Amino acid sequence: MVSAAVLATGALSACDAAARAPVVDTVGQVDFDNPLAIPPIDRGTVASDGVREFALLADEGATEFKPGVSTTTWGFNGSYLGPTLAATIGEPVRVRVDNELAVPTTVHWHGMHLPAEMDGGPHQVIDPGRTWSPSWTIDQEPTTLWYHPHVHGETEEHVEMGLAGMFILEPPDPGRFGLPHRYGVDDIPVIVQDKQFTDAGQFTLSTRGFVGSLGDTVLVNGTAAPYLDVTTERVKLRVLNASSARTYRFAFDDGRSFDLVGTDGGLLEAPHRTGEVQLSPGERAEIVVQVEAGERPVLRSTAPDLGMPDAIAELNGGADTLDVLQLRAASALEPSEPLADRFADIPRLDESDAAEERHFEMDGLQINGQSMQMHTVNEIVEVDTVEVWAVRNRMQFGHSFHVHDVQFQVLTIDGEPPPPELAGWKDTIYTRPGVQYRLIMRFEDYTDPDTPYMYHCHFLAHEDAGMMGQFTVVEDALTAPSTLPGAGDMAPETGHGAEH
Repeated sequence: MVSAAVLATGALSACDAAARAPVVDTVGQVDFDNPLAIPPIDRGTVASDGVREFALLADEGATEFKPGVSTTTWGFNGSYLGPTLAATIGEPVRVRVDNELAVPTTVHWHGMHLPAEMDGGPHQVIDPGRTWSPSWTIDQEPTTLWYHPHVHGETEEHVEMGLAGMFILEPPDPGRFGLPHRYGVDDIPVIVQDKQFTDAGQFTLSTRGFVGSLGDTVLVNGTAAPYLDVTTERVKLRVLNASSARTYRFAFDDGRSFDLVGTDGGLLEAPHRTGEVQLSPGERAEIVVQVEAGERPVLRSTAPDLGMPDAIAELNGGADTLDVLQLRAASALEPSEPLADRFADIPRLDESDAAEERHFEMDGLQINGQSMQMHTVNEIVEVDTVEVWAVRNRMQFGHSFHVHDVQFQVLTIDGEPPPPELAGWKDTIYTRPGVQYRLIMRFEDYTDPDTPYMYHCHFLAHEDAGMMGQFTVVEDALTAPSTLPGAGDMAPETGHGAEH
C-alpha cells in the first residue's frame, strides 16, 4: 500500500501522481465467456415464534476465477461471497452467524435500521468457533442493502477475501409500479468488485493510489468476464459497488439511456432517465434497462468524475475504463410491464426541525482531527430528533462518508440542491475534494448509551487506518457517557454479542 506518510497527508504532487499512475483500460479486451453467477436467494424459514430465521457460516475455501487456477477465498455458505438474503418490510428477523475462519470477524448490515448491538460493527466481534445471533424487525423502505465484515483495522482484508452479500428488503407487493421483480430472471444482483491477482492466482492489494487498492480485473458476483442472458424486454440491475476503493461510472457501450429507479435507501420519487450512474464504495443503484431482441450491450465503467486534477485523479482510478458485464438479449423476448411515471412521494425532512447541526471535517485519515478510538463516543444524539450533518472533504483526494443506522437526505452540495441521482434516501455518499455536503437525518428510536453506531469513510483502507467515529443514540444527551463502559482496554479483536 501507499506509505503511511502519504496516506496521512495526501502530499503527492501532480507530477509524482502522473509518474506513478498506470491507467487500466480493459475496453474491448474482455471476452465475456462466463455466464454470470447469480447468488442463491435465501428467504430463510419462519420459526415457531414468527421470526424469519437465516443462517450464515463464514469459512475459508478455494475458487476458480480463471480456468485451472485456484484462489484462496473466504465466503458465507460457500467459497466466495454469500447468499442474497431477502425479507419483507415489517418482518422480525434473526440471523445465526457462525465463524469457522481462523480469525475473528463481524457481519455489519450496511444500510439497515436496527439496534446498535445488532449492527455488526467493530464491537460485535465473532471469535473463531463462535456464533452471533442478532435479531431485529425490518422497519424501513424496500431497497437493496448488503452485509460485510466490519472488524476494526481488518475490514479491507475480510471484504477483499470475499465476505459480502446482498440483503434485499422486499415490499408486500413486489410487482408494484411495473418494476421487474423476479429474482434471477429480470431482477438481477450485480455485485461489482475489482481485484488484483498475483502470478500464482492469489488476491493481492495493489500499491496504486491514495484511495486504496485498485485492481485490474473486474468480478461481478464473483464471475470474471461475465455475460447475462436476458429473456425479458426490461431487466432491473441491482448494482452494488463492493470494491474497497474504486469508484465506478457505469454506462453502456452504445450510449443507451436507462432508468435509475432507486438508490441506497429506496426508490426515487420517479424514474430518472440517464445514461450513467457513478457509485463510490458501498453505494447502490437500481437501474432498469430496456433491450431489443438479439442485442449485446456492455455495461462499462467510464472514467469517473472524482473532482481532482487529472494527474492526481489518474493515480486514484480517475482515468480507468473497465468493461463490466455483457447483456445478451434472447432472439425473442418476454414482454415487460411499462414503468410507472411516478413511484411515491419521499417525505422531506425539514431543516427548520433540526435540533443540532454537526460539522465533520475529513482531513488526512481523520475526522475532526481524531482517529477512531474504540472507547470514545465522538457524538451523542438524542432520540427522536432531526439533525443536519455538514461534511466537508478538506483533502485533494476523494473520500466517502457512510452513516450507520439511518438513511439521510442531501440538503445541499456547496449550497446547491442535489442532482436527481442524490435526491433519494442515502446512507453513503462520495465527497469531492473541497466540497461541503449538508445531510439531514432523523434518529427515530433504538437508544443505547453503551453501544455506539459508526460513521466513517467507506474507502476500506481509510476506515481501517482510523477514519471513523462513533455516535450513540440516547434519551438524554446531557447525562450520557462519552466513554464506553469497560472499553478502555478493549482491543479491536474483542467485543460482545458472540455466543458458543
